[in-house]
Amino acid sequence: MTTPTQFPLPPHFNLNKIGEVYRVPYQQRASEAEAWTKQHNILPASTDKTRICLLLIDVQNTFCIPDFELYVGGKTGTGAVDDNQRLCAFIYRHLGIITKIIPTLDTHTAMQIFHPIFWINANGEHPTPAATNITPTDIEQGIWQVNPAVANSVTGDYELLKKQAFHYVKQLSQDGKYPLTVWPYHSMLGGIGHALVSAVEEAIFFHSISRKTQAQFELKGENPLTENYSILRPEVLIGFDDKPIGQKNKNLIQQLLNYDAVIIGGQAKSHCVAWTIDDLLTEIQQVDSTLTKKIYLLEDCTSPVVVPGVVDYTEQANATFAKFAAAGMHIIKSTEWVIGNW
Repeated sequence: MTTPTQFPLPPHFNLNKIGEVYRVPYQQRASEAEAWTKQHNILPASTDKTRICLLLIDVQNTFCIPDFELYVGGKTGTGAVDDNQRLCAFIYRHLGIITKIIPTLDTHTAMQIFHPIFWINANGEHPTPAATNITPTDIEQGIWQVNPAVANSVTGDYELLKKQAFHYVKQLSQDGKYPLTVWPYHSMLGGIGHALVSAVEEAIFFHSISRKTQAQFELKGENPLTENYSILRPEVLIGFDDKPIGQKNKNLIQQLLNYDAVIIGGQAKSHCVAWTIDDLLTEIQQVDSTLTKKIYLLEDCTSPVVVPGVVDYTEQANATFAKFAAAGMHIIKSTEWVIGNW
């Protein structure tokens, strides 16, 4: 196995700004990237004989910047910031061999099934976000019910919406998925939380200019009737009436299967990262199980959801990654990544 050619970190890269929100000076960075390309003889991505994709899951302010809505602090409390320091360095050091970067963007509006406004109790109160899971029993016993006031914005029919919501919660339980969690309003479309972390966006832009290749932004989570942890499919595909709620991202699935290597990092290890990889594993096993060997998981560029005193998904995340490794995927650190005999 051979170690990839690693480039130095460019002068503009500042580890101390990873946890900040700032404006990327695009024109300046573009000029610097052009000069960097000449200095280090970096070829266009179109010339790559080995095509490598870097899939970045939800590296957005809402998950990665302290004091934002769903900051993924992990066990240390600084998880996502530390992860992104390593992730940015990984992009810059492997600038010449990453063919395509695909960032996903969790994308939400107010009236969605996992937001507080969607549910009320007998007193008309909304559930406490991040501390409330809703089960079929909760709905049957009247502990939580769909808020009639949101029906007009979602389906236009309250009775239909109630049936759909109950079916959804029951389906999650039957499929062995996490119960419906009521999350704080987050990744709101048009808001600053929806944006990529500034330092990561800057690295992606620098890569695009240096390699003459467009980053491919993939949105997920817009559907008001289902969660969408995975970029490859929503949590539930079919509604109570056997009609589709959502659909798989078939184009992206096929695209990922066609790369020589797919490297994955982002947030959170226990949720959107785990669900995406799990769905990718399912697709691989339906085609050719040996394809798992070309999947590389950047374990030091992802952290689990940990809310001190409330919930800790560390063990579940580690168990899930162990399953991926057993299936043939490579669990690696950003400083250790190597290319096989290509």
